[in-house]
Amino acid sequence: MGKDGFATITPEGKLKLCKDDKLILPASTLQLRDQLGAQIPLVRIEKLLAGVDQLSGFSECFQPLPGLTARIPVPRTHLHAALTAHGTNIGLFEMGHSNETVTVDQMRHATQWLIRDQTLNAANAELIATHRSYPITTVWGDGLRSSSDGQRFGIQKRSLLGSFYPRYFGYYDRAITVYTHISDQYSVFNTLVISCSTREATYVLDGLLNNLTEIQPEFHSTDTAGYTDHIFALCYLLGFSFQPRLADIPHQRLYKMAKDDRYGDLDTLFTSAADVALIREQWDQLVRVAASLKQGIAPAHIILERLAGRAPSDQVAKALAALGRIVKSAYILRYVSDPALRYTVQLQLNRGESRHQLAKHLFFLNHGIFKTNDLDQIINKATCLSLLSNAVLVWNTHHIASTVSKLRRQGHAVDDQDLARISPLWFKHILVHGAYDFSDNAVIL
Repeated sequence: MGKDGFATITPEGKLKLCKDDKLILPASTLQLRDQLGAQIPLVRIEKLLAGVDQLSGFSECFQPLPGLTARIPVPRTHLHAALTAHGTNIGLFEMGHSNETVTVDQMRHATQWLIRDQTLNAANAELIATHRSYPITTVWGDGLRSSSDGQRFGIQKRSLLGSFYPRYFGYYDRAITVYTHISDQYSVFNTLVISCSTREATYVLDGLLNNLTEIQPEFHSTDTAGYTDHIFALCYLLGFSFQPRLADIPHQRLYKMAKDDRYGDLDTLFTSAADVALIREQWDQLVRVAASLKQGIAPAHIILERLAGRAPSDQVAKALAALGRIVKSAYILRYVSDPALRYTVQLQLNRGESRHQLAKHLFFLNHGIFKTNDLDQIINKATCLSLLSNAVLVWNTHHIASTVSKLRRQGHAVDDQDLARISPLWFKHILVHGAYDFSDNAVIL
C-alpha cells in the first residue's frame, strides 16, 4: 500500500491519504493539441449538424409513429432547425426569428411528428455507431468503461422536478439535474432528467441497463454522489465493476468477511464483519432482484428507492447492503494501493467534465435556464442537447482523424499516447450565436 505514498496507516490505526496530483499533460501532448486545433475549421452549429447528418444519416431515425404518415412531409432542414432550437435552448419561437428559411410552424410540425424519446435515442445510437467506425476512437478507449454525472440547470417555472439548490443557485432559484452517462470514447449514451434533491446514485443503473447503443460498458465510475452500498452490490450481481471516486475514503467503514479473519497491519482499518449468513439466507431473493432489473420488469431507480426506504427492517435490503459493504471494502483497498486504477477512474471522470463544458457552450440561451415546466419538453431539450454533443464529437473526430493521417503522411510522429490525452470535445471553433441558415445542406467536411 505504501509503495507510491498515496496511502498510509497512522500510529492510531487510521487510514491517511495523500492527495493525488492532477493529471498533467506533457509538453508533447500540448503541442499536438495545438496542431490539431489549428486544423479544425470554424463552423456554425447548424452546418455542423447538417454535415454530420451526411456522414451518419441520423435523420433517417426520425420517423412518425408506426401506422401514421405526416400529412405534410418534413424536410431535413426543418428537422435540423427544430433539433438546433431545442438543443441550444433557443426555442422554436426565437429560432423562427433567427433565420429566414424555416418558420416556427414548420419547426413545430417537425417536433410534433418526429421528435420523441424513441427517435432521439435511435439517432444518438446511430451517431455513436458512426463515431465508433473511425479507427482513431480506440486510442481513447474500447467502450468498456463509462461514467455518469449530473449537471445542474436552472428552471424558471415551478415544476415537479424543480427544487432549490443553494450551492449553485442560491436560496430562491430552482434547478433540475440532467444526468448523463458517457463512454470512454466521449459519447453520451443515456440522458435522464431528475430532481436536484434526489441522490444521483439512484439513477446509475438506469443508464447502464437502458443502454441501446453499441457501447456495452463493463466498468462504471461516478463521484461520491453516485455511490451507495446497494449500488456496489447490484453492480456486482449484474456483472458491472463499480469504480467510484470516493471523497471520504478515510472515513469509510471497511468490513471483513468474518470476525476471526486476520489481515495483519490492515486489521485496524476494519470496523466489523459483514453479515455473510444473512447474504447466504437471502441469496435467492437477491438474484431475483438482479434478474428483475436485467429483464426491465421495473425501473432500477424505483427498486433502489424502495429498497432504501425499507431498510434496515427489510431482510433483503439488509442482505443487499451487507453484500455491497464487502464489495466496497475490497474496492477501496484496491483503489488506495493501485495507482493505475486511480488514474483510470480520474481520467474517465474528467471526460464527463469535458462534456459538461461542451453542454454549457451549446445550451447557451437564457444562461442555460429551462423556461418551461413541461416534463416532456424538458426531456426533449436535454436529449437534443446530447444529440448535439454527439454530433460535435463525430465532427471533431472526423477532422482529427484526417489531420493525424495528414501529419503522418508528411513524416511527423504522432504518438497515440499523446492523442489519447486530448479530448475530442473541443468547442471554441463552433459558433452558436448569430443568425442561422438552414437553406443549404451542402457542407464541406
